[in-house]
Amino acid sequence: MFLTEYFAHRRACAAKQEERRARIQSLGPQFHAPLSSSEKFILQQSVASTVSSVKNGTLDPVDVLTAFSKKALKAHEATNCLTEILISKAVDWAKNCNKDGALAGMPVSLKDTAAVAGFDACIGYSAWTFKPMQKDSALVRLLKDAGAVPFVKTNIPITLLSFESTNDVFGRSTNPHGKGFAPGGSTGGEAALLAYGGSRIGIGTDVAGSVRAPAHYSGIYTIKASMHRFLKAGNPTSIPGQIGIPAVYSPMTRTLEDLETFWKAVVEMKPWEYDYSCIPLPWREVNLKDKQLKFGVIWDDGVVAPSPACRRALKEVVSVLQSKGHRVVEIDPPSPYEALRFGSQLLLADAGKIATKPIRPGEFNEPGVETALRGLRYPKFLKKLYAWYLRYIRRDEVYAGLVEGWHEKSVEEYYGLVAQREAYRSKWFDMWNEEKLDFVLTVPNALPAVPHGGMNKGFKTCGYTFLFNVLDYSAGVLPVTHVDSYLDQLPSFTPRNQIEAEAYRMYDAKAMHGLPVGVQVVGRRLQEEHVLEAMKIIEGLLKETGKAYNLLETDD
Repeated sequence: MFLTEYFAHRRACAAKQEERRARIQSLGPQFHAPLSSSEKFILQQSVASTVSSVKNGTLDPVDVLTAFSKKALKAHEATNCLTEILISKAVDWAKNCNKDGALAGMPVSLKDTAAVAGFDACIGYSAWTFKPMQKDSALVRLLKDAGAVPFVKTNIPITLLSFESTNDVFGRSTNPHGKGFAPGGSTGGEAALLAYGGSRIGIGTDVAGSVRAPAHYSGIYTIKASMHRFLKAGNPTSIPGQIGIPAVYSPMTRTLEDLETFWKAVVEMKPWEYDYSCIPLPWREVNLKDKQLKFGVIWDDGVVAPSPACRRALKEVVSVLQSKGHRVVEIDPPSPYEALRFGSQLLLADAGKIATKPIRPGEFNEPGVETALRGLRYPKFLKKLYAWYLRYIRRDEVYAGLVEGWHEKSVEEYYGLVAQREAYRSKWFDMWNEEKLDFVLTVPNALPAVPHGGMNKGFKTCGYTFLFNVLDYSAGVLPVTHVDSYLDQLPSFTPRNQIEAEAYRMYDAKAMHGLPVGVQVVGRRLQEEHVLEAMKIIEGLLKETGKAYNLLETDD
């Protein structure tokens, strides 16, 4: 049985990679030719400009598709970011797209999880290959009705539980800013594609930071939606039924202007008429330009202190806000560590059984996920003994607290965790009101992009993003600066706990020089419009002070 399944796995991976190669090779010569000057111009236009040109007839959707397809294929050569190649079919979609729609003629890339009729959504599991979706998901139907043209799908980590994007079916995706580093995960292929310029608008999912960590690692923009704001129905996932920590679909874009255009276009299409789970909440115009805002800052989550590069980015944002009269205060919120402790137990209450069930013998799984799952399955008495050792011998209360509760949960225990989540959300609600905050600022992660294999130890450092999944808050990430090998050197440093020690073994400002560094902007539940406006204020101030972020530009 083992050998039969193993060889079936290897055959499926080889066949799937050959299918991808053949789909690329079979494209017409126009898709393999160098980019023309007019195509380069198309790639540089904002989404709003492209849509306007399609509507008034000065741009043909097929020409737009050709330009982005050529650039996407170059991005794939450089980063291995693509999974399903939809381009041949997309030509017909472009010819017949809704030229009066909110996204008329605009190519859109999709995380591999998105269901497109006639194409796989295997999520890196070889057992799910060559099982094409029978119909478009609600999201894909809305996008097509808006005139958008889905044209590629992008790479993910198997199980969707990592900030790297690697699997046996499609291979490893790399960061376009540095091949030795991850582009993020679980929406890492999408981030690599957007950063390279092979797409301007894409879709990802987020359950612990899976659109925000890639945005931070790769230098792009996103706003994680609150639950029920963005379409989700009809797409496969690695943990169906998991609602203890809600996973959400959310847009990712190359620029902030495009993020606003994309969010507005989707919401104005009334997603609640496509997806039963979406609440009927229209887009609200928010103007914060003339207001003095109050930002609360989380400088340290108590688990892993931000690296010098990430702290510097946050300080730059705080500085420009203060210089323009906004109030920025350090806050002492309900413990972020507590959210990591009980939230991680909620997310993997089944001990990872559902996420790993499709994995065949011999199939790659992320080392960090394997480590976490192995810990879940150790006998409780061993974990209690290890937690005692950590707490009283190593004096590491942080790691001890995570270890002792790391086991499969009964229904009764699960309900108890949900109760903890609700009580925790109530504490944050009260804190926010007492402080009279408009927004919270923090880092998206303690580190910039990790080197390949970094999630073996680094999976426990997700707290800065995971916190806002636990709270179900709207949270955006925008790129602010790049790692500087001189400015961001690590001074003498003594880690406070094992998690911090493992994270900082990966930090190397010299090796990471030039990698993007972002900042996270957080609003309350269902405040995506407010978060967008805060991001616009921050980016505008950075530009005014000569600190604008420079997007990656590739000449091909």
